[in-house]
Amino acid sequence: MLKEAFLSGAAAIANNKRAVDELNVYPVPDGDTGTNMSMTMSNAQRELQFMDDSCTVAQVSSETAAALLRGARGNSGVILSLLFRGFSKALKGKATADCKDLANALDLGVKGAYKAVMNPTEGTILTVARLASEKAAAIADSADDVSVFWGEVCDEADKALAQTPELLPVLKKAGVVDAGGKGLIVIWRAMLDVFSGKQG
Repeated sequence: MLKEAFLSGAAAIANNKRAVDELNVYPVPDGDTGTNMSMTMSNAQRELQFMDDSCTVAQVSSETAAALLRGARGNSGVILSLLFRGFSKALKGKATADCKDLANALDLGVKGAYKAVMNPTEGTILTVARLASEKAAAIADSADDVSVFWGEVCDEADKALAQTPELLPVLKKAGVVDAGGKGLIVIWRAMLDVFSGKQG
């Protein structure tokens, strides 16, 4: 299921890259955030397609993290690869994953991404991921259904994305939300489709 979720995320960002590109005004308005995120995810997509369905969550997340790191394009791609590296760290040695594991994966990914960025700017993909991760940590102990849990994480990410123009004046001036944050939600929502049985 995790493999299918990651593949679904890769397909979704590929299908929506142009819409994400159009939001791209920060840090420079070069209109390539969606394209870079899509190219980064497609690197993992190529590797995952050859993995056996009997593979563990540890194998899937490790393969994904390595492929994303190798194929990371632009700032958004690098941050995306670091966020997914959290899955690899949190799920190491595990055959399956529960809500607590996923919350831990988000936490480790966010910490890694913030640490790697020289001057972390709020109002970006980092903010969206961090607030969603904090929500995941808050509900993980009481959550027992991955699809419900991930749905709440996505809802929190949507709220955080909506607030990005209030944190970054350049976004407010352009009348857009953060492109990287939007791209991340596109990927996460596609993962939710698999977790909830709508796809995969």
